[in-house]
Amino acid sequence: MRRSFATSSAEATRGVGRALGEIVGAGAVVVLTGDLGAGKTVLAKGVAEGLGVAEEVTSPTFNILLVHVGRVELAHFDLYRLERESELEDIDFWGVLESGAACLVEWGDRFPGALPPDVLTVSLSITGDETRGIDVAASGPRSAELAEAWVATIAALPGVEIGDAEELG
Repeated sequence: MRRSFATSSAEATRGVGRALGEIVGAGAVVVLTGDLGAGKTVLAKGVAEGLGVAEEVTSPTFNILLVHVGRVELAHFDLYRLERESELEDIDFWGVLESGAACLVEWGDRFPGALPPDVLTVSLSITGDETRGIDVAASGPRSAELAEAWVATIAALPGVEIGDAEELG
């Protein structure tokens, strides 16, 4: 299952993240991909807001993993600085994924073989100074349900334009 949409500003990108955070559940894994500056951390800040995380969320680029307390615990990974899949053991990547926390994995596409089979992949692309294209791909039934609920929720948000659905067989 794939869906696409666009946001017209950083605030709209944060807003779609907030909408995702309001519906994401414990144990969900969301992979965020895109070039540097595409808005992965902006979207992650919105997810944290939607989960009720009180503290400011920053990119865990140098920490690799930051955990935040909200309605559901949020484990926010940034795998940009890792060079080999074997380094994931050093941060207990698989243990955290199985901990029941909602997991956001920035740059998770660098290690596709390490990801569980059912993940929601959110790919952000720069389409203008403030505008972003966002492609959503679900790889299993749980992520497909989350994706459909998310797209339905954001359809009415200001600064969001939903593209056509494309079902993959």
